[in-house]
Amino acid sequence: MNVPIRVFPTVPLLAMWAASAVGQVCCPSSPYISCQGGQEYRLVYQTVYDQRQVTAYRIEYETVCEQQQVTSYRPVWETNYREHRYTVARPIVETSSREETYTVSRPVWETQIRDCSYDRVRYVDETAEREEHYTVSRPVWETHERQECHTVLRPVYETAYRTEYQTVMRPVTTYRQQVVDQGSYVEQTVFKPGLPKTRLRWQPGGCTVDPVTGQTVQQRAGLYWVQTPRGRYEVSRVWQPNLVAQQVPVTSYCPQTVAKQVPVQVCKYEQQQVCRTVPYQTCRMVQEERVRKVPYTVRRQVVERVENKVPVKVCRMVTEQHVRKVPVTTCRMVYEQRVEKIPHRVCRMVAVQETISVPRCVEKRTPVTYTCNVPRVVCCRVPIDACGTPIGSCFAEAPPIPAEAAAPSGSSGADATPTVAEGTAPQPLDAEEPQGVYPAPQSEVIPDQGDSSL
Repeated sequence: MNVPIRVFPTVPLLAMWAASAVGQVCCPSSPYISCQGGQEYRLVYQTVYDQRQVTAYRIEYETVCEQQQVTSYRPVWETNYREHRYTVARPIVETSSREETYTVSRPVWETQIRDCSYDRVRYVDETAEREEHYTVSRPVWETHERQECHTVLRPVYETAYRTEYQTVMRPVTTYRQQVVDQGSYVEQTVFKPGLPKTRLRWQPGGCTVDPVTGQTVQQRAGLYWVQTPRGRYEVSRVWQPNLVAQQVPVTSYCPQTVAKQVPVQVCKYEQQQVCRTVPYQTCRMVQEERVRKVPYTVRRQVVERVENKVPVKVCRMVTEQHVRKVPVTTCRMVYEQRVEKIPHRVCRMVAVQETISVPRCVEKRTPVTYTCNVPRVVCCRVPIDACGTPIGSCFAEAPPIPAEAAAPSGSSGADATPTVAEGTAPQPLDAEEPQGVYPAPQSEVIPDQGDSSL
């Protein structure tokens, strides 16, 4: 199958190199052009692709089962009996009676007369009179006159000046030293204790304190339960102080005394003697004797005897001897020999022949034929004018290569005929010109620039 292949022109440097090597450069200003018989040509290298048939092998895996003889062992259980001799203790119960003497206390009730007589006290009220003598003071009022002289103060007003002292607060600025904390937070590791862990540890011998009694005792060397404190370390931020002394201005108010003259109205009192007659009453007490009768009550005590006879029951315990029969049960053990058959199972392995299918993977190679494209480079001459412009179309179909050179062994040469993309076929080189003098590099492929004038 012929597939159209796009042909890419090579760079002008390859054409210049090929023309200079053959010695056909006729124009010094155009080193890329060769002349022959009045017609100028340019060497163009084209890349064509040939289709080839390639045979490859695909690996397939197939599972095949094979029959194999396998010997397996099957367990067969059999039951056997064996004798087991053992001794049994059989109890024999015997009943007998015995006499038992015991003491019983029997209550005996007796009636007695108890004297519970008592004295009863009764009070009797009696009324009487008695005379009382008492003294009474009677007031007697008398009127008299007396001369009273007293001094009267008469006010006299005068204006005078007095000195008043007033306290004024004046501001005074002083400096005092103040300590300021300019510290910062620092990270500090703190141990936080946890629950103690109790474990056994070897303790040497020596003196220790008993936690119960608090006394010193001698302890032997050995394993003892010891509590080991546990905890964890945590990082916490702690304030670290940095005390700096500073001078701070302080404004205080100091008292200051100021004196000034203030007019004051002064009142003076002058003494004046005044006399007057004042009547007054005098009370005089006169004693008088009087008598009165006062009744009074007297309570007298009277004692009476009350007879009271009370019957009382008294319990007296009388001891008696009694005899009773008590049954007694006696257990006696008798040993006997017994035989018991115990069944037990015995496992016996029996060989069994079996035929099984064993799967096995088999590898199989299947031939697969596919078509691939093989690139090759073809050298052609393109006719150009005096200015180096190609005449007519730039590209055409490239000449086919021999079938024996293009197709591999076992493939047809007709299938390997290459085709070139659209364009006019350039003229091939003459037979006398060496075709293999200027081979193009097989790995260099130049993409299509869209302009055949290059």
